[in-house]
Amino acid sequence: MGKAMIVGCGGVAGVAIQKCCQNSEVFDEICIASRTKSKCDALKAKLDGGKTKITTAQVDADHVDELAALIRREKPSVVLNLALPYQDLTIMDACLETRTHYVDAANYEPPDTAKFEYKWQWDYRDRFQKAGITALLGCGFDPGVTGVFSAYAAKHEFDEIHSIDILDCNAGDHGYPFATNFNPEINIREVTAKGSYWENGRWIETEPMAIKRVYDFPEIGPKDMYLLHHEELESLGINIRGIRRIRFFMTFGQSYLEHLRCLQNVGMTSIEPIDFEGKKIIPLQFLKAVLPDPASLGPRTKGKTNIGCIFQGIKDGKEKNYYLYNVCDHQECYREVGSQAVSYTTGVPAMIGTMLVMNGTWQKPGVYNIEEFDPDPFMAALNRWGLPWQESYHPELVEYC
Repeated sequence: MGKAMIVGCGGVAGVAIQKCCQNSEVFDEICIASRTKSKCDALKAKLDGGKTKITTAQVDADHVDELAALIRREKPSVVLNLALPYQDLTIMDACLETRTHYVDAANYEPPDTAKFEYKWQWDYRDRFQKAGITALLGCGFDPGVTGVFSAYAAKHEFDEIHSIDILDCNAGDHGYPFATNFNPEINIREVTAKGSYWENGRWIETEPMAIKRVYDFPEIGPKDMYLLHHEELESLGINIRGIRRIRFFMTFGQSYLEHLRCLQNVGMTSIEPIDFEGKKIIPLQFLKAVLPDPASLGPRTKGKTNIGCIFQGIKDGKEKNYYLYNVCDHQECYREVGSQAVSYTTGVPAMIGTMLVMNGTWQKPGVYNIEEFDPDPFMAALNRWGLPWQESYHPELVEYC
């Protein structure tokens, strides 16, 4: 049916690329493009021989001219951005220049400031609309599936949603004292930032990891979870009518937290450049270089993830609670695509969103968050492509902050 270009070749991209090849009825051809072409070539060698034609290319996603030249040469219907969040705007600029649809899994974050928000990408709305192309933002799991879950709940289960609690639990054990399950630089910037939640039209800020709750996750059990800021709070606060409060919680084990505090105390999580042997280095980037590559964790990781949303609101004049979630097994993911579940739960939705833009189901000019489209085709695709969802009408609720 069409051709996609996938920018990036890390753990999440590896999953998305393999799922595209499984979905060859939609993805006739894919081009894998990365700064390190050898990674692309290795994945192509692994996957060659199927119905999906694979090509590879070297590209520096920091440079619009390189990206635009490659897009013109390859002529994809959609560009799926699975590079670093720092590169979202250059890839969007290249898509504008070539009039190519755009999909990503995480919102823009400036390299020199640990702050992510949608403002920079939302500023592209008029330009994408005038160009007649679609930009689909935040098409991973959280953000991504959490937005689809919210749209589905609003469409089918509630007249008004008043509260959303997004719960992200990774109960996987990789055996290392300290490692991150996705890009260490992005992960550590996220969890060391101040927390916040959205309530009654305003942001309430908290100190990092200051609010802790214990939640009994289905198929996993009780886990400590901490309130964080997360990007989908920003878009859901605008796009879900009647909403009064949105919070995001993520689980962390004690070993992770103790190591993180120690690294913070000695300055290793800093993003401020320092002088080292006559050159400037950024401590967090050095730390990333010595930590295990998240893509290498697949064969070591055992256990499950549980990510979902608890909704509270009104249906037919009565108060209602509803929980939508997915449970994903690390070892099952590894058996299928050689990945741990954190990459899998991001890569599969990225493929699904790209498919829906490519086949026209979710295609309209402008810049959109995932919850602004009809959730039903995406929900059906989750069940088909490896992330089946479950629901509960009597969930345990999270205490008020």
